[in-house]
Amino acid sequence: MFRLRVSESPMPTGSKDPDVLLAWLLDSMGLIRRKTEGASVEDEQGALHRMLRQTVLVDPLGGWDASALGDASGLSQTGVHHQLVKLRESGLLAANTEGRWHIHVLRGGSVSAAVELVAVQARAILDLRLSELADVVSESDDRMVASSEDDDIAFRIEVAEPGVAYEGEDRFDALVRDLGLGGERVKQGDRLSRDLLEELASSGRAITLLALADKCGDSRARVQRSVERMRAAGIVERVPMLDRIAQDVYGGLMRQHDARGEEWLMTRGGVGRLDDSVSKALISGVRKKKLNIEKVQEILGPVPLDSQKVLLNTLGGRMPYGFRVAGRDGAAVKERVMRRVDRTLRRMRTVAQRLDEALCERDE
Repeated sequence: MFRLRVSESPMPTGSKDPDVLLAWLLDSMGLIRRKTEGASVEDEQGALHRMLRQTVLVDPLGGWDASALGDASGLSQTGVHHQLVKLRESGLLAANTEGRWHIHVLRGGSVSAAVELVAVQARAILDLRLSELADVVSESDDRMVASSEDDDIAFRIEVAEPGVAYEGEDRFDALVRDLGLGGERVKQGDRLSRDLLEELASSGRAITLLALADKCGDSRARVQRSVERMRAAGIVERVPMLDRIAQDVYGGLMRQHDARGEEWLMTRGGVGRLDDSVSKALISGVRKKKLNIEKVQEILGPVPLDSQKVLLNTLGGRMPYGFRVAGRDGAAVKERVMRRVDRTLRRMRTVAQRLDEALCERDE
């Protein structure tokens, strides 16, 4: 069964070191785990790296059994088996059976050929699986009013073809699991990620973490971890809750006026930074106790969003954020995720080509 974790990371720009290029590929395919937070791919060249570097990258079609791979990597037979399962599932290696031995080769006879086959297969499978997801996303233009702030989130998603269904699990449960949205060690019967995704997919507006935790009856910390996995996969994004700004500004104005007065509001409170007509309307409303959330929203109407955020901050508040599915409908969500995975797969193809060239140069 094909299974691959596509993980976006900065390309090893300009490097011609085969070890660095191979480490980057293994990291981008989710085949190694970082031992230390913030470590670079160059620092994480472990047993799997040695096994490939000294065997199939030296002789891609020579045929390597578990014993030879273990000798090259220093892994036990159990360790070799574990690594081979990942390599076959990811599509990098293929195996032929000769007697009781499995003989492994690098697919296509080169790194670039193997990665090309992996990329084509991964894209086709993900396209099919995201079509399942698109069917449950309700259409809504209202949820897309605010601009997303997730451009700097590193992309990461799992790609797996449908497998055997577990007892008590339907197709949507399997989809959430196969996309990696439930985490690496999800317990059987844990429906949190499924419930969150269903809630977000059916909502016509962004929802806060606190509201999601209340709806799903789980802790805010667990909900946040699950939502962050969905953000990394490009399925969900964080956005400012524009409809909450007026409410929080109103609360800040009334609270700070009672505690510190008009002069503070105009100076350190940031009201004086706004246009005169806006600042006078806000101060007058506070002074006469005739201000309400609707009037604040009307007064702030012509004020740019960035200025509203600054005002909220200077009044002692924080910009409220919520989460939504990343598109007006299922097709838009699917397109966004496919665009992100295509970018990562292009990088993998480029690095694989450079790795083949670097290996050829070493042999000459």
